Amino acid sequence: MRTTLKRGIGRGAAVNGNGRAILPPTVPAPITRYRQPGRPRRTAWALIGRALLWLLALVVLVGLGVAGGAYLYYNQSVAAVEAHSHDVKQAQKRLDIAPANQPTIALVIGYDKRKGTDAEITGQRSDTMMLLRADPVSNTISMMSFPRDLRAEIRCPNRASYVDRINVAYGECGSTGSLETVKALTGLPINYLITVNFHGFKEIVDKVGGVWVDVDRRYYNKNVGTAATNYADIDLKPGYQKVNGQDALDFVRFRHTDSDLYRIARQQQFVKAMKQQVSKNMSVWKLLRILGSITRNVEIGQPAGSGSLGSAIKSYALFAYGLPAGHFMQTKIENLQNYDPAGAELVAPEQSIRDAVQEFTNPNVDVPENATSVALGVKPKKRAAPAAEDTSITVLNGNGVVGAASNAAYALAQRGYKIVVPPTGKLRNAPTWDYLHTKVYFDHTQKGGALAARKVASLFGDGVVAQLPIDFVQLADGAMVTVVVGKTFRGEFAAAPVDNAPKKKEPPFVRTDPAQTQSLLKSALKQVDFPLMVPTVVERASSVDREQPIRVYALKKHVRAVRLTFLTSTEAAGYWGIEETRWGDAPVLQQPNVKHTIKGRRYEFYVNGPHVHMIVLRERGATYWVVNTLLDALSNETMIAIAKGLKPLR
Repeated sequence: MRTTLKRGIGRGAAVNGNGRAILPPTVPAPITRYRQPGRPRRTAWALIGRALLWLLALVVLVGLGVAGGAYLYYNQSVAAVEAHSHDVKQAQKRLDIAPANQPTIALVIGYDKRKGTDAEITGQRSDTMMLLRADPVSNTISMMSFPRDLRAEIRCPNRASYVDRINVAYGECGSTGSLETVKALTGLPINYLITVNFHGFKEIVDKVGGVWVDVDRRYYNKNVGTAATNYADIDLKPGYQKVNGQDALDFVRFRHTDSDLYRIARQQQFVKAMKQQVSKNMSVWKLLRILGSITRNVEIGQPAGSGSLGSAIKSYALFAYGLPAGHFMQTKIENLQNYDPAGAELVAPEQSIRDAVQEFTNPNVDVPENATSVALGVKPKKRAAPAAEDTSITVLNGNGVVGAASNAAYALAQRGYKIVVPPTGKLRNAPTWDYLHTKVYFDHTQKGGALAARKVASLFGDGVVAQLPIDFVQLADGAMVTVVVGKTFRGEFAAAPVDNAPKKKEPPFVRTDPAQTQSLLKSALKQVDFPLMVPTVVERASSVDREQPIRVYALKKHVRAVRLTFLTSTEAAGYWGIEETRWGDAPVLQQPNVKHTIKGRRYEFYVNGPHVHMIVLRERGATYWVVNTLLDALSNETMIAIAKGLKPLR
């Protein structure tokens, strides 16, 4: 089979020119003499027009001056965040250079403010360790956090490794220890190192103007020196709200009455909220305002020879800014267990680590659609691509590497694809050998060709899909898909995206209980200017929170809101809630993953991986949100049942 496929495919062949003659320039026309016209009289309108031209020129000059100043300020800011401490300079020597146009991974370390020299790192522990992966191929950003109490093999240079909490690595040997420990735990190359001073984090949030975030419950503590209150102060009420720097820091670092898993969820939620806000209303001027805060509190390390840091920052910022809905992925390490009875340390099975890494590096943007479709009992809207055995493929060499086309054809045949083999002696080369990325062309006259091409392109990782050009029709030999192998193909296919969506619909875990909140909502009716909804269906093991079951508050100027808070069977399972307000374009409501119409009502679904995190109903001039717990403990079917059970308060 392999010998047959390789015969005549990928052999070298001379590359012809374009064969076109270059014509001499045309003879210029004879010169014509003309008389300079007389000077026209200046009218009032002409003078006004001239004044406007000068005004326009002045505006352009001012604009160029501001742009030039912004550019210089940006470059100075980039220089300020480059590795300058001994700690980050040493760690960046161990970073990996990312191949061009391929996914890159950054390790983000959040730490307490350090005073003095790098020597004072000793004894400290990192508050946050998070991996961020930007993938230009799948157009996604993935995020994976590590619980600070997760037991891992601590790797410090020139020392014997040992097992301890993962955040010990930073205190023992700084950023290098954290970097090497995470690389050993995940087996992933890391291309950038970002260290963030957590106390400077407050300044950044304040310069942004605060961040809109959904607070799941009442958080309160006042440290008066007793054992019960001996942790950081915090005072936050439930509901969607804008938090300042101090409140934001209190929120993302809190873990005293729950666990590190909730702390990670709060941190990931905050990162996502920051991204939503930047995408919605971040102007150049506001960005310039926060650059100073960033340069004082953020340090970025990159490997030598990896190019301009300024260009990298600009490209990744634009990439994140334009990310479509459902392309910001959050990965969790599942099956975490307590290492000791006190629950102070956590352990994860090796398979759970491998599964998390697999999901992190192979994001699937179809999971939200698949998960909601299963919960609703409907088929996904997206049409399935033709099966491999029904897809005919012609493979052409587009990189000049002998055997590249035959190797790709053999690998596709192993996947079950029908390879169109050329006649004996016919070479299979593209017109040129300058293809960097693999091109996957489809024949638009064949049903399912475009879907089949997208499916094949995903195997190459960076495959680019396009309609078959006219000059390739003869080379295609009637195949549904024509593959031109590029220089980035190394002989191996990319791993398939992980589809961790539920495979079957489960019954919702709910009960009918409108009386639980009806009286609460009636008491709030006169305090708002929009109709309220009663949740007639609730999660079966839930009850309204005793500490603050309902909150009626000013969401922003002239905008009121109501928040109902429910506690599941145990505090460890988490809090879920219902938000009701007239505000229909809040940052969190941007870009729902999926929309479905159920019995005449239109619902918007906001999904974290396979879990429905929020469902929004827009009705009667208001919005009604059903918000899952921080850990998305309510099943998708339960969330849908609660949303469907929202009824007008009478």
